[in-house]
Amino acid sequence: MLTEWSEGLQHLLGEWIVGLYLSGSLAYGDFVPERSDIDLQAVVRRPLTGNELRSIEELHKQVEGRCPEWAGRIECSYVPLELMRALRPPPTPRPWWGFGTFYPAAPAGNEWIINHYLLSKYGIVLAGRAVKELVPPIDIHLVQQASAKGLFQEWLPKVDDATWLSNSHHQSYLVLNLCRILHTVIRGEPVSKKVAGQWVKSAYSHWNDLIEEAERWTYGVEMTREKDTVAFLRFVVDRVNETNLL
Repeated sequence: MLTEWSEGLQHLLGEWIVGLYLSGSLAYGDFVPERSDIDLQAVVRRPLTGNELRSIEELHKQVEGRCPEWAGRIECSYVPLELMRALRPPPTPRPWWGFGTFYPAAPAGNEWIINHYLLSKYGIVLAGRAVKELVPPIDIHLVQQASAKGLFQEWLPKVDDATWLSNSHHQSYLVLNLCRILHTVIRGEPVSKKVAGQWVKSAYSHWNDLIEEAERWTYGVEMTREKDTVAFLRFVVDRVNETNLL
């Protein structure tokens, strides 16, 4: 799949590509084939044209068609080089492929600086320049703040979204992502969901059962822990509030 995407994109964009990168769990050794997504990023020299965007959308459809085991499980950002030095979410949207859909102008949220911190630390170069040549040094305090903001702005509202919470994948993802947020804010280091989950289970053992079920979840398995997930979300909110980070 990585070869299909990387070679296909280089054929389409050629010299306009600055670098192609693998990030996420597959890059930092926390990949679970039965449930993990594949996270990619392309850095390009300039904003892409309409024709290029249509060609890239078709490329992703072809890649997922030829690699059906990853259909709906690939996420990929296309970031112009000038935005890579931004330490705050840039107001300029960027193209993004995810869940089998292409968004030509997806806004960046609090995950922006977190993703770039992880990309600079763990990212694997598939083609082009080293990530650290493109991303400035990132203060961990900014990453902690972004994690806390994401908790309140993006995840806390899920408390009132029963439809979203009823999805087993969403429950598992939220529980494990909350572990990473809590570790980032309290311990001052973003780590993999597996490492973060191990730490939370050690520090707050009364959540062990929920976290372990989230860790075991795979596609096709039902998880019905909506109330417990909401309770864990509120617990994490309380712990983050105690830090006075925001």
